[in-house]
Amino acid sequence: MTERFLLDTCTIIWFVEGKPLIQDAAIALSCCKIGDSVAYVSSMSAWEVGMLISKGRLPTSKTAMAWFEDAREEVGAEIAHPSLSILIASSFLPLPIHNDPTDRILIATARELDLTIITRDQAILAYGAAGHVRTLAC
Repeated sequence: MTERFLLDTCTIIWFVEGKPLIQDAAIALSCCKIGDSVAYVSSMSAWEVGMLISKGRLPTSKTAMAWFEDAREEVGAEIAHPSLSILIASSFLPLPIHNDPTDRILIATARELDLTIITRDQAILAYGAAGHVRTLAC
């Protein structure tokens, strides 16, 4: 069975910036590049990237759209758009849950689409350790 991953925004940024990833995450992403696994990025991450660039917290000479599209292509990822059911499900996740609405949407996306989230976010990793979503630390 092909493994399927959802990269959170920090993972996308770290990957593009060439920062070292934990071995398991690096292996998972390399498998996505050669087609043995499938990677997804959420359209919510595009929004987060846009916000980071607009606030000067992600320096680049590219537009936010160009940065995101280039990153998506570099990772070899498909886009996961949150459906209405995902957006609603993000409001009803098992407790205790992350307070960040974007992270809640990422978690709900992973749960609905049967994806493993690759992240360094400790709150998401703790939620995974509690058995509410599959996670892989980067």
